[in-house]
Amino acid sequence: MLESISLSEIRALGEEHPAQFFRDVVEVLADSFDPANVPVYNRLMSAWGLEPVAAANSVPASVDVVYVLSRVTLGADIKITSVILDAMTRRFPGARIVFVAGRKSAELFEAEHLEAQYPRTGPVSARIAWGRELGERLRGPRRIVVDPDSRMTQLGLVQVCEPKNYFHFPSRSAGGPLDNLTDLTNQWLERTFGVIGTAYVAPKPLDVDDERPMVAVSLGVGDNESKRIAGDFEADLLRALGANYQTIWVDRGAGGEEARRVTAAVEASGIAGKVRLWEGSFASFVSIIAQSDFYVGYDSAGQHAAAAAGVPLISIFKGAVSEVFRNRWAPKGPGKLKVLNADNQAATGLLASFSDNCF
Repeated sequence: MLESISLSEIRALGEEHPAQFFRDVVEVLADSFDPANVPVYNRLMSAWGLEPVAAANSVPASVDVVYVLSRVTLGADIKITSVILDAMTRRFPGARIVFVAGRKSAELFEAEHLEAQYPRTGPVSARIAWGRELGERLRGPRRIVVDPDSRMTQLGLVQVCEPKNYFHFPSRSAGGPLDNLTDLTNQWLERTFGVIGTAYVAPKPLDVDDERPMVAVSLGVGDNESKRIAGDFEADLLRALGANYQTIWVDRGAGGEEARRVTAAVEASGIAGKVRLWEGSFASFVSIIAQSDFYVGYDSAGQHAAAAAGVPLISIFKGAVSEVFRNRWAPKGPGKLKVLNADNQAATGLLASFSDNCF
């Protein structure tokens, strides 16, 4: 159907209704992880005169600066971008490895940071102009740019450096239906740079001295209600965790309605005395996660932080657009983990997974 829409209609949508364009068109194509949809996306973006940027044919023996672009969202920066950051420190030990990102992402890692806050609102043309202005800051001799399929370049379509210095991870077309994005990132790194990396988090430490065992919980869904389980599930989940954990840290999220929902679940659980509500930066909550004995949450950035930190976790996936999407974004790390498909399992069955300290 998208193939039949004229480029003038696409451009009008992206300029006049950009939120709808990205939500209903761009994200749908990207989340499909169907290689056939990559040229469809490229055609749509040609309405703004964009075309895929040619990537480098070879890796220079040495460089002075490696710029690694943010994926913009926090979970993707942990799951994908941190792997690249780690690999670049191994491949170019004498170079400056610079994370090009907004403040919230930069707080997650011990990395040199170039402040670049991608505009997540406004017409497509303004976002493209922002990317081109970013390119002016990145260009220079003995520099390379590693692009993890970032929104900063509109997924590899905005040129931010000379093609000979540009390396693009094609995350939407790589791998088969069972592959995880962490593995696919490393496969690309090994083919391209001859090294692999490890996902990690390194926020500023937050002193936590609470009674053990301790669990961290995130019930945030980023305004996507299809990801959460309605009814009494969240209160019942907290009550089940209260049977096994002495301290339960619960993130209240970005505030507003989400914070009110989380607070109501805590009050309804009957274990408010064990609960500590977190209101603060996500990076500081990641520090809490890393110090916890266990993590529970919906499909969100917290699960990737727990996985990277090696914290045992259970991730509740609901509303995934496909099995491929679930496989791509499932948490991956050295610790014990379970992914629960809430679309195929009743809430009572999900709660049974949290008995006996959950593993």
